[in-house]
Amino acid sequence: MGVNRPDPRRLDVTDVELVGGPEPLVVGLHPYDEGWPGAYEEHRRRIVAALGERAVAVEHIGSTAVPGLAAKPIIDVALTVEDITAEEDYLDLLLAAGYVLRTREPRHRLVRTPGRDVHVHVYEQGAAEVEAYLLLRDHLRADEADRALYERTKRELMTRSWSDMNAYADAKSAVIAAIKERARADAR
Repeated sequence: MGVNRPDPRRLDVTDVELVGGPEPLVVGLHPYDEGWPGAYEEHRRRIVAALGERAVAVEHIGSTAVPGLAAKPIIDVALTVEDITAEEDYLDLLLAAGYVLRTREPRHRLVRTPGRDVHVHVYEQGAAEVEAYLLLRDHLRADEADRALYERTKRELMTRSWSDMNAYADAKSAVIAAIKERARADAR
């Protein structure tokens, strides 16, 4: 059950606020670490302790959620809340739990640890982005060929210098889109 709020839904932000500005990609790929699921679980517990029922769902996403896949050593978490625009229901509680705000953009907030090793992506319940993350994660867990393709792509991109970590993420988008299309076809 979500938190009942009598006020009508507010409009979301319309611009991207990137706290601290662009950051260079400074971490490389690491072999899969058996400790990543435990690190995720620690943060899942921290988030649930901070938010209680306001945390509609908490999921381990990204490459660290795929056994055997090399990844940047950054745990990605998808947190679903009832209303992304009701920041008073979750943001201060996450900040009090030790996370810092990195990004505020339409339909998405990102908080992370001060050490930048855990990123919590906050979305509204029913967000297509969360469904897409889970589709990709589950497909990569099951499909060895696409997992290898994705890792090769990441390794190739890591040979370049990236002044903005977001540009590295964008450079993977075509391969990710193709993998998600295959995952959708497999799910039919």
